[in-house]
Amino acid sequence: MISLNLEDIESVRINLMPLTLTRPVGALLCGIADTVAERWQRLLPGAEVGYLTAPYLAAAFPAVNSDLTVAANVLPTPELADRVAMLAPGQYLTDGSGNIVARRGEPEVEAGSVNCLQYQRLTDIFRLSKELLTRDFDLLAKGRQSQPLSASCTLIGPADRLFIEEGAQVEGAFINTLGGPVYIGRRAEVQEAVVLRGPLAIGPDCRVRAGARLLPGVNLGPVNRVGGEIGNTVFLGHSNKQHDGYLGDAVIGHWVNIGGGTVSSNLKNNYAEIRLWNYGSRRFERTGLTFCGLIMGDHSKCAISTTFNTATVVGVGCNIHGFGYPRPFVASFTDGGLQTTGRTPLKQVLQVAEIAMSHRGMQLSQADIDILTHLYSLPDA
Repeated sequence: MISLNLEDIESVRINLMPLTLTRPVGALLCGIADTVAERWQRLLPGAEVGYLTAPYLAAAFPAVNSDLTVAANVLPTPELADRVAMLAPGQYLTDGSGNIVARRGEPEVEAGSVNCLQYQRLTDIFRLSKELLTRDFDLLAKGRQSQPLSASCTLIGPADRLFIEEGAQVEGAFINTLGGPVYIGRRAEVQEAVVLRGPLAIGPDCRVRAGARLLPGVNLGPVNRVGGEIGNTVFLGHSNKQHDGYLGDAVIGHWVNIGGGTVSSNLKNNYAEIRLWNYGSRRFERTGLTFCGLIMGDHSKCAISTTFNTATVVGVGCNIHGFGYPRPFVASFTDGGLQTTGRTPLKQVLQVAEIAMSHRGMQLSQADIDILTHLYSLPDA
């Protein structure tokens, strides 16, 4: 059995904050349903995968005993998995730019280069979404039989670009596969009058509420509840946006709750290049993009009818409420809005997290508590 560790490149992990404040890079969603680590396990059946990450994350995300190391931000493919599995002691692979993406032991002899997609910055997560969803559909649907589509639904486009896993309930939906595939995970519920336009994926145990419009690039990880209009947005998992309101070109962490009527801008009125907060430089940096919406870290919430400016970054454990647009960077554990801002007591953050997780039949672990406690001690998280 092969084993490997996914190693965080610290500069990349910082670029991917606030999502990587509470997890290593290898635990980010990567295509349909899987994290980076889970995708390695899918491509290398029986593989044991661990993490080499920041010390405060190591208890929740431990390493395994292995001399095989892969850069955690490299997004695995079948071809890359084969090349990595064949590495001999001392051999390494590069990405063509001289960066080592995989090695067995100390790197001594280059075994070639590989073309690979990588997460380098926050915007890559939604920017690569359509490509990853299309690629993964061909990988996951190959050789498998989709559940039949209910006669109550309307399908526009080729039927072989729709895959419905066992236990999913899809009734009265309008599904368009002309622009890309649509993948609906096990036990997901897609309610009546929902519009789905591929490429998109609905992960296991998700619920898409009646009348929702999910547009190309939407990728729902496990156990999300969504409604309203959503485009080119990645939900990592266990989060709620159940009511009307627009969200586009965005990334939403775990255990997030977005209040009804919340709207996030993803385009400036003057069509100017987007600047986005960077945790490493502590300033807003150019992205080269015209479209970018909301980035929200784990355990953060916002009140009904919250309105976010273009390219707003919200940290971990925030409770956003009050009048006015929140600032384009909201530090972790912020309580309030533009006019009145304080810090939520750690005890309250943990209580709310425990309640939210219990609603999904999960418990706040001691490792989770330790991570949040560590982050709370940092003045600039």
